[in-house]
Amino acid sequence: MALRSMKERIIQTISFELGGLIIAAPLYALFFSTSSGHSFFLLVCISAVVLTWAPVHNTLFDKFDLYAFRRMASARPHRWRVLHAVSLEISSIALTFPVVMLISEQGAWGALAVNIWLTLFYAVYGYLFHLTFDMVRPVQSSTLLSE
Repeated sequence: MALRSMKERIIQTISFELGGLIIAAPLYALFFSTSSGHSFFLLVCISAVVLTWAPVHNTLFDKFDLYAFRRMASARPHRWRVLHAVSLEISSIALTFPVVMLISEQGAWGALAVNIWLTLFYAVYGYLFHLTFDMVRPVQSSTLLSE
């Protein structure tokens, strides 16, 4: 059994964030009646936080899956993919909430609304992205477990 290499994890994370920015920034600007520049800046700041957190989360989730169920990420069943996507988004809310409050200049409730909208978007996007990523770039059996 194997896990993704650090190089693969970096490719996965950067691809995820870039794809999310390309899709979410225009949607955020539209739904929250803000400029595309403001939308893009907010989402880049959020992405910076998540880019730091996601590889840690994904690796821990993959290691748990491997040790608990003896399966690779690319063999993960549907409900575990849902749990993976949701757990990343819930943990990301805690880390990005202060950033959203500061940059969007909203109170706690407004920032929570923004975070919930982004969480719902990214949970669906995360599920679809990781399913596609695992099909396009499956874990290679030559990857060592220790990487």
